[in-house]
Order: sequence, then structure tokens, then C-alpha cells
Amino acid sequence: MSLEEFDPDPLRQFQSWFDEARRAEALLPEAMALATADAAGRPSLRMVLLKGLGSGAFHFYTHYDSRKGRELEDNPRAALAFHWKSLERQVRAEGRVEKAAAAESDAYWESRPWGSRVSARVSRQSRPLGSREELEEGMRRAGEEWKGRSPARPEHWGGYLLFPDAMEFWQGRPDRLHERVEYRLEGGAWRRRLLQP
Repeated sequence: MSLEEFDPDPLRQFQSWFDEARRAEALLPEAMALATADAAGRPSLRMVLLKGLGSGAFHFYTHYDSRKGRELEDNPRAALAFHWKSLERQVRAEGRVEKAAAAESDAYWESRPWGSRVSARVSRQSRPLGSREELEEGMRRAGEEWKGRSPARPEHWGGYLLFPDAMEFWQGRPDRLHERVEYRLEGGAWRRRLLQP
């Protein structure tokens, strides 16, 4: 692998690898680990789904009052990692995060299955739950309330955009001589270099 094989724009390079992953991975190539940290720097990590790539950012959606939402409010930086086992590839991205425009969140909300919209209105994501029955009863009541019509997007749910300022592309190779290409945004331009495995 040489630097010349990699697009000067890491988001275009990501799109190329992501398209290959969609053809190669049978299950959720859009799954990504999302790392956030609270105001004290204590990290947390979970899996979410990439829902778009555009305007120089990775797009995902969630409950704004969830743990990740609260952490992003306090510390609006995050890191993402994709792993595509069948291709022996990983991609990492780090950068600032901001909420998506309401119109973008509304448009994605309307594309979701009806049940997912109802459950997003019911769930108080990351908060303590007394019992499973309590959650299921809330879902039943909300289902009756919204039966036959589209639930409106609640203010506590919407999109985020991660604007990367650092990315790394990792290709597995025999004997752990993996190939790594790092991109860093410096002075408004992307710089790339090879890294030791």
C-alpha cells in the first residue's frame, strides 16, 4: 500500500471502503463504535449505526438525553471505529460533534418504522427502569395513542454530525505487518502519512 493509492480526501476514501464493506459484510456494515467522554474525561463506548455521510461529517441519530447525548453536551468531541472482519479492515475517526438541523432529524425520523418512532417517544434512554413490564405498558399505551397516525419527533431525539479532524485506515496483513494510513486536518487541509503497524 502506498499513500498514492489513498484519496487525498479521507471521507471519499471512507466512502470507497464503505461501499466495499456493504458488498462484503452480510450483517450491518454501518455498525460503528462511538466513544464519548463526560466533562471529567471518563470515557464510555457503545455501538450505533452510521445513517449518512455528507457535508464533511458522519451522521447518526439517538436520544439527546441518553448518556451519550449528555456527554456530547458536556464534551462535544467523539471518536468512531468501524471494523469489517471479512475485509480485515478498520477505520477510525475523531472530531467535533454537533446536533443535526431539525429538518434533517425530521426527515430521518419519518423514514423510520412506525414502531421505532413510538418506542423512541416512550424510552427514557439510559435512565433506570423499574421493570420490563413498565416499559412494555408504556409502549402499549403509546401505540394506542398513535394508532393510525405518525408519531411526531420528540425534541429529545435527533441527529448528530461528527466532523472528523483525524482519521485512520487500517488494513490487516500477515505476520502483523498491518498497513496504516493516518489523515490529520492541519490548517484547513488534510495531511496523510503511513504509520508503523
